[in-house]
Amino acid sequence: MSEIVVHSGGQLEASTHSAADDWPQEAIDFANELAAHYPHGDPLPALAGAWIARQKTVNTRGTYIRQFRVWDQYARSRGAHPLEAQFPLAEAFSRYLETAPTMRSVKGGKRGEKAPVGPPRSDSARANLMSACSSFHAYAVRARREGSDPFELVARPDLEQGDSSTRGSTEKESVLLLAAARADSPRAYALLLAMYSMALRLDSALSARVEDLGYDEGHRTLNVRLKGGRRKRKAVPPATGHAIDLYLDGRSEGPLFQTAAGRALDPKYVWTLVRRLADKAGIKNAATFHPHVLKHDAVTHALAAPGAKLHVVQDFADHKDPRTTRLYDQKSNRLDSSPGYGIAARIAEQLADEPPA
Repeated sequence: MSEIVVHSGGQLEASTHSAADDWPQEAIDFANELAAHYPHGDPLPALAGAWIARQKTVNTRGTYIRQFRVWDQYARSRGAHPLEAQFPLAEAFSRYLETAPTMRSVKGGKRGEKAPVGPPRSDSARANLMSACSSFHAYAVRARREGSDPFELVARPDLEQGDSSTRGSTEKESVLLLAAARADSPRAYALLLAMYSMALRLDSALSARVEDLGYDEGHRTLNVRLKGGRRKRKAVPPATGHAIDLYLDGRSEGPLFQTAAGRALDPKYVWTLVRRLADKAGIKNAATFHPHVLKHDAVTHALAAPGAKLHVVQDFADHKDPRTTRLYDQKSNRLDSSPGYGIAARIAEQLADEPPA
């Protein structure tokens, strides 16, 4: 990899031979952000930028940037350099995450202003954050051919493999949400219906282009980019295709879901949109509703359908492992079928025949 020169002022030096020339903009911006905190020539900004650049999707790059930023700020606050961090500091960071408040938008504050007033991260969020940190350090070890990953031996939260922290909706609530989206705008309806009926992740929906629409053996299709960067043609149900056609109104190119200026929708906008529509629809968990709930609900409802087959739903959900599909099996369905109901009913029936003590 060509050397990346960092100015003391925190800007990457323009060079026709710099590896950064081929980086996504968010990787360059993050390297510049880090360069403002480290002395001239420090390898961390360039390593972090290169690590972000190698991630395949915008969503993954954005997530890793946010996660690594937490570790970098923690290490510097303890007077340590991340590249020189050892196991004890990484373990202390793990304990810190158990109680550290999360950032939340300041009500009535400036645009984008946030404060550490949110609840601590969930077990899965802490596990994901430490996994990202470990990914960076493993990359740094390979790139520098020295050092070690301080997170390699740090215990991760013990996650329950048969559960999902996402709180889903009933099919009736999904209908109400989609009705609210239809009343809002053709774009909102097409977007939410596509994410629900095709089990799409938000980044897959927002990276899709009109040119990715097509046909295969009589089926309307959309060639989507999945998690990890792989591509897959997914079936577009007729109702969803009709909603998309009404929204496109003859448009034949560009982002499938775009702004008035022709740019792909911003994920933050969609988060705000679905939460507003969930509230309008009267969804019980509207305060915590987010775009991934749409896919979660789609998989949950597909699994709950009569005659549902796990391998078919697994393919619909784009999961490599059937255990991942099971994670989307909403708690309410398992609660409905709990053997405890039958046990208690039989006991109650027998107790009714017993004379009082």
